[in-house]
Amino acid sequence: MVSRAEQNERDPDLGVLAVRLLFGVQDELFSRLAAEGFDDLRPRHGAVMAYVDEAGVRATRLAELSGQHKQVVGKLVDELVVLGYLERRPDPADGRAKLIYPTERGLAEMRAGGRIMAALQARHARRLGKDVYGVFKAALMDITAHQRDRRS
Repeated sequence: MVSRAEQNERDPDLGVLAVRLLFGVQDELFSRLAAEGFDDLRPRHGAVMAYVDEAGVRATRLAELSGQHKQVVGKLVDELVVLGYLERRPDPADGRAKLIYPTERGLAEMRAGGRIMAALQARHARRLGKDVYGVFKAALMDITAHQRDRRS
C-alpha cells in the first residue's frame, strides 16, 4: 500500500501542487524583497499588497479580490499601516467610508514586487518556452477562476 506522502510525491493532487507553487513563489518573492530593504513584510501581507492600488481601494474590495475574510484583510491593513506601507483616507465619493492607499514606501514595494514577479515569470517562460508557459498560465487562470466560482 502506498502512503499519502508517497502518493503526493509521485502524483500530487491539485491542492498539493497549488500549495507547493504558492510557498515556492512566496519564498522567492519575500526573500528578494527583504534583500531590497522590505524585510518587515511577511507572506500574509501579500493578500493585500497584491491588490492595493495607487488610486485607493476599499477594504471590502481587497477582501473580494484576495478571497480573504474582511476581518483578516482589516488586520493585515492595520499591520501594513503600522509598518508604513499603507494609509487610510476618507473616500471622496462617500465620506463615511475609507479608502486604502499605498504610501511612498508601499509604492516602492509594489514596484519591486512587480519587477521580481516579472523576472520569476520570465524565467519559467524561458524554461518551458513562451508558448507552453502561456498555455499553462491560461489553464491555471481558468482552473483558479472555476474553483473560486464554486465557492460563491
